[in-house]
Amino acid sequence: MPPKKTARSGAKSAKHTDADAQHGEGSDDVAQLKTGKRKRSAGVKSDVEKKKNDDASKTSYSHWLMKSEPESRIENGVDVKFGIEDLKALPKQTGCWDGVRNYQARNFMRDMKVGQQAFFYHSNCKQPGIAGLMKIVKESYVDHTQFDKKDAHYDPSSKADKPKWSMVDVQLERMTKRFIPLTELKKYHLQHKAKEEFDFVLSLENEDPI
Repeated sequence: MPPKKTARSGAKSAKHTDADAQHGEGSDDVAQLKTGKRKRSAGVKSDVEKKKNDDASKTSYSHWLMKSEPESRIENGVDVKFGIEDLKALPKQTGCWDGVRNYQARNFMRDMKVGQQAFFYHSNCKQPGIAGLMKIVKESYVDHTQFDKKDAHYDPSSKADKPKWSMVDVQLERMTKRFIPLTELKKYHLQHKAKEEFDFVLSLENEDPI
């Protein structure tokens, strides 16, 4: 079992590439990255039409930002550290993204599809930022840690017949050519918020730090 990934509480509105740049070091483990505008319907729609619009809205997003803590921190007697090097060290460089205890982040994970990409973002550390790329290799399923009393993320309010928390499996694709710190993202996000955000962040690999 891979090291645990800590969950952060206090959901915010859905964020894009500038997730932490705009709001400061944030509370969500997972954020959407914008690849197109959300579709909005005008007036009152039937339930069938609403479902179609909701489905279309979900499929307009295919990139994600997923946060984890690369520095040791003890929670309920367990070290919740899990940086990109920890993922890299796992068999097939693949692990479950467990321990998320934020409803918005959980819902984002439930929308994830196999093959979609995500930035691995180091959070709650001396220098937060993007450390690498990974992909979703298994879609949402029950997070077993919610039932484990010895786990840092045990949730006594979650029941086996109605689990509250989910997780996905991720696989490391590669490290970014350089670490892209939050301080740099803050400087760029207003200038480039209208540009295709995922591709823009990747383009920073080839630029000198500012």
